[in-house]
Amino acid sequence: MKCKDLVSVADLEREDIDKLFALTAEMKESCKRGDTDLCLAGKTLGMIFEKSSMRTRVSFEVAMTQMGGHAIYLTKHDINLGERESIKDVSKVLSRFIDCIAIRTYDHKTVTELADCSSIPVINALSDYTHPCQALTDLFTVKEKLGTLDDIKIAYVGDGNNVARSLAFLCAKLKVTCVVASPENYELSTEFLDELERRVKDKDSFIKLTSDPKEAVKDADVIYTDTWISMGEEEEAETRRKDFNGFQVNSELTSHAKKGVFVMHCLPAHRGEEITDEVMDGEHSIVYDQAENRLHVQKALLKLLINR
Repeated sequence: MKCKDLVSVADLEREDIDKLFALTAEMKESCKRGDTDLCLAGKTLGMIFEKSSMRTRVSFEVAMTQMGGHAIYLTKHDINLGERESIKDVSKVLSRFIDCIAIRTYDHKTVTELADCSSIPVINALSDYTHPCQALTDLFTVKEKLGTLDDIKIAYVGDGNNVARSLAFLCAKLKVTCVVASPENYELSTEFLDELERRVKDKDSFIKLTSDPKEAVKDADVIYTDTWISMGEEEEAETRRKDFNGFQVNSELTSHAKKGVFVMHCLPAHRGEEITDEVMDGEHSIVYDQAENRLHVQKALLKLLINR
């Protein structure tokens, strides 16, 4: 890969993405056969988690273990990043000890500063602004299920959050139509759309915004949703539930999409809020395939970044 770090999908070139997807498919197949690829033997991943996560932590730790490496889990209390010790000093010191950093944090500036000061690869495992590992997994999963990303339409129904931003950016880069349906005041921000325009000149050909979920899912190959209430937004829960009324992914909404539409959710899901049990556990759902692919995408990513 041309870039040292994965801070945002905006930093990836098309050839980087294609290479990552090809390697992911290869490594996933090898894993299913029981083949062993110890390409990261003797390597260590430091995982700085200021925000907790089951899928992100387990998938990164398992990825390193399966490739012969090791992962160290560091919580906010272990480091107290930027308070007990400066981000710069933590970055410089860890660069002498380990081979890669994955950070899951609230403030995106923490990721960028850590990457700027580090001599080893830094992976954004989630920030308040972007979630690149998730978006890469999402598009890999769509390609795996449909066999191509050509002439595909993805309808994202929900909050214009970090997941929506990364998904929209990657779709624009890969020329995949993505319609984002959000209620008023929860849309993709003007600042984000301006950045997208600077990075991807023909983004308007692929990224569309609407406040009508039924319009969004019309002829969609994939319907995607995320929680309405992200970590740190719990005090807004009741307001958000009211504001997102009508944006639930349920059987009635999926009936307006293509007959064989796939349904995705990055998890954790608040069943009965943004998505119903009937859809989550139904024939259209590929939620758990999507979750599994976090492991395979991140294995490929770690291999490409560490073994440069």
